[in-house]
Amino acid sequence: MAKEVLIHQIIDVLTRAGFVISDRCNIRPRSFDIAARKGEILLLCKVLFNIDGLNEETAREMKYLAEYLGGSAIVVGAKTRDQMLEDSVVYMRYDIIALNVQTLHDYFIENVPPLVAAAPGGLYVSIEGDILKKARMSQSMSLGTLAAMVGVSRRTISKYEEEGMDASIDVVLQLEEILGVELAKPIDILKSCRSRKPRKKVEPRIEEKKKPSALLPEDLVLNTLSMLGYDVLPTSQAPFKAISRDKSSVILTGVSEFNTTVIKRAHLMSSISCVTETQSVFIINGRTKVKSVENTVMVEKNELDRMSDSQEFLNLIEERKENHSRV
Repeated sequence: MAKEVLIHQIIDVLTRAGFVISDRCNIRPRSFDIAARKGEILLLCKVLFNIDGLNEETAREMKYLAEYLGGSAIVVGAKTRDQMLEDSVVYMRYDIIALNVQTLHDYFIENVPPLVAAAPGGLYVSIEGDILKKARMSQSMSLGTLAAMVGVSRRTISKYEEEGMDASIDVVLQLEEILGVELAKPIDILKSCRSRKPRKKVEPRIEEKKKPSALLPEDLVLNTLSMLGYDVLPTSQAPFKAISRDKSSVILTGVSEFNTTVIKRAHLMSSISCVTETQSVFIINGRTKVKSVENTVMVEKNELDRMSDSQEFLNLIEERKENHSRV
């Protein structure tokens, strides 16, 4: 299965599930391939034929972007090492959930969540501890008795009931047969992604990282945005240079001299911003006659330098978007 086929399958599944999908990111390297939204659900999706191709740097940026945008980062692939990904099984790569197209389909179209997680040593299932304990006690069965029937220790059964340990598939099937109840806890892909997001500030502001005299031209722009009151997250593998965020707005922020590549990136940023429900701005080092590309606003650096705060910058963005809509 070629990656192109895989991407089309993913887009088909998400479209059928009611998601609005951005244009594909066609830059290299890229931290994600598509953004997709359905109501309050926002996905940043990385497509890899072999999920082991995800590296730590890309995973870190995916998680940071997802945090800033209020979404979830996932990897969709077809295989790991020398075997195909199994249906209804989730895999973890650098704290990002990875799954195959069928599992994606079952979750978003059939509303059937996966039950099994792959981990070193095999496949494991989380157990509904309260249900296990209630079923055991209703049959007046001691921890030791149940443990002996399953072939594990008394402490292990206690851990299952406390939800402090996952179980192998064989053990779960034995417990369900003995007690006559379903014990496997469904995996909420979105909740699992969000629970692993960094809780602390993920990047220092630009001026905290470098002295102004050491900044590159792009970093000088981001430093200016930081001084206006934005919390700036630099990126290295996205079609934009940074995400700038204050209390009232989130802005996909590109920085470049004006050229044909800027127009191409601005179109892509516009598509992504529509899905992520953010603003989209390109700061131009030098002059530009183009004031906007779709809903990506062009702002010359000298205009930015004259801004006094983030609200003034936002007002300029809204004004240019409004003027563009009238054209």
